[in-house]
Amino acid sequence: MREYKAVPLGYAAAEVAALGESRPPLHDFPTPLVTLSESAVAHNLATMAEWGRNAGVGLAPHGKTTMSRELWQRQLDAGAWGITVATPWQASVALGWGVPRVLLANALVQPSALRALAPDADRLTVWADSLRAVEIMTESLTGLDLPEPLAVLVELGAPGGRTGARTIDEALAVGRAVAASPALRLAGVAGYEGALAHDARPEALATVRAYLETLGALHDGFESAGLYPPGASVVLTAGGSAYFDVVAEVLAPRRDLDGAGGRVVEILLRSGAYITHDDGFYSVITPLGRVGGGEFRSAIHGWATVVSRPEPGLALVDAGKRDFPYDEGMPVPQAVRPFGTERDLPLAGAVVTAMNDQHTFVRLPSHARVEVGDVIRFGLSHPCTTFDKWRALAVVDDALAAEPRVTGLLETAFG
Repeated sequence: MREYKAVPLGYAAAEVAALGESRPPLHDFPTPLVTLSESAVAHNLATMAEWGRNAGVGLAPHGKTTMSRELWQRQLDAGAWGITVATPWQASVALGWGVPRVLLANALVQPSALRALAPDADRLTVWADSLRAVEIMTESLTGLDLPEPLAVLVELGAPGGRTGARTIDEALAVGRAVAASPALRLAGVAGYEGALAHDARPEALATVRAYLETLGALHDGFESAGLYPPGASVVLTAGGSAYFDVVAEVLAPRRDLDGAGGRVVEILLRSGAYITHDDGFYSVITPLGRVGGGEFRSAIHGWATVVSRPEPGLALVDAGKRDFPYDEGMPVPQAVRPFGTERDLPLAGAVVTAMNDQHTFVRLPSHARVEVGDVIRFGLSHPCTTFDKWRALAVVDDALAAEPRVTGLLETAFG
């Protein structure tokens, strides 16, 4: 198992397979290491499922966060409508793993990818925000033996945002083109509000709310223009992990699962980071901190060994940018496990000041007793750029326990 940096040196495949029975202590595992706390994952799955039920929205969690077959299945088992992906390759992975409904939150405009995914058109939904995208999809798919027309959501954006038609009129034109295509089916409206704000100030939330109202207006425009296929169900989707409360507030009233209003309408959040949460960006901006309904717990932690104390107040550890995320905030030192012991001690006042590829600079307060050989536990920010650094993560019962035990290995699929 040398290809997995999360596995102790010398471990054979049989020893990895038996982790659930042997439950070795975490201190037997090498650093750098990222762990996944099972107790926190189970809590987060249940919390998000309950919140969605109470808020009146469905969930198609973004699978690119973890690219883990095991975690995707647990999200589906917890009631998720399907799994969201971002690229054709990710869509092929999801379809190959048997995910019943896959939402590709992007325009699919590569002819070879369209043809490759065409046999699974009955399980796949894609986005479009331009007439050119509709033209490419139509040309690539017309004449193929599709199980059904490919479902397309028209993406509405906003000035300064990410992708998406910039006005409702432009989006309506895209919708008309989809409805007229022999290979496509207009299946609803999509958008992403997370690019329009980055905090929870009232003005930021107002910007998000106003944008989401335009998504609803676009759906109404499609309905009044008769662009949806008669009797077909449709989807309205938005919502990353930062503003899903506002999505529910604005869009949930449009949900109609029994078609009482004449058409089945599903409202889908695409939040993905909730399953592991973090100790950085999402811990600050999570909607549950604003509206209640429980709390998420950080399930991802980094562990690194102090390899140098070259100056007073400075420790260098053996993890860096290749191991820990840094794009949404530096790792946060939380605790230290002194060399030769099994219990972590609080490490208040320590801060990460810089990272190299394989080293992290930790500035220590004067009272800290940290020596070469000690292991530091770090809180991490942004699960999406944590998982993609690891082909496998060590699963522990509880990373914050006095003596965490490793219960298994979670494999990921990153190309």
